[in-house]
Amino acid sequence: MKNLHNALLLKQLQQLKELGYRYTDTKPFSYEEQNSLELPNELDELKKQAQNCHLCSLSKSRNKIVFGEGNKNADIMFVGGFPIEMEDDTGKIFLGRGGEMLTAMIEKVLGLQRKDVYISNLLKCHPLNTQELHETPFHTCKAYLFKEIELVKPKIIITLGKEAFHYLTNETSELKDIRGEMTTHKNFRLMPTYHPNFLLKNPSLKKEVFIDLQRVKALL
Repeated sequence: MKNLHNALLLKQLQQLKELGYRYTDTKPFSYEEQNSLELPNELDELKKQAQNCHLCSLSKSRNKIVFGEGNKNADIMFVGGFPIEMEDDTGKIFLGRGGEMLTAMIEKVLGLQRKDVYISNLLKCHPLNTQELHETPFHTCKAYLFKEIELVKPKIIITLGKEAFHYLTNETSELKDIRGEMTTHKNFRLMPTYHPNFLLKNPSLKKEVFIDLQRVKALL
């Protein structure tokens, strides 16, 4: 929430600058006003707020925000990194060959249907291939993800890829070194594994992800 607060503060200072202000003694936001910056306590309302979000540069080039979807009371939540172009066009999450692989992982290994789990990304906007992806969008946008986690209350979160694991835990370990290890964070367990799009380029690693998901299934 602190990152979202800072982003809103910077946005208002920029607006003041555009209006001609150069110096001001006023304090645009105070910590006492923090409640006014709280995110909605309903997923549908949170999605609406994300659709109107312009707190980082990715909002300038997006077509549609790609919000999380699935069972709002899911025991298992998958978290990826960012949407691809196809998802930016439709507003739907995990499409294409990577999405098909994720669906197969859920159905064939966990024995669940895709609608039984909740799927989200760190970023809600698709970064263009020409854009260099800095930390700022991740730090700003993960406030929405943390709120999704708070509302869904999953028992287990499976992070897909290095970005999801790093920005959720602030851990800097290499994914290959900690893949499949179950750790506890607040009220949920977390297990990192490879992203389906990475597996498309490295099919020999599918067996390792199969083992990871078998561990999750055993906990259920």
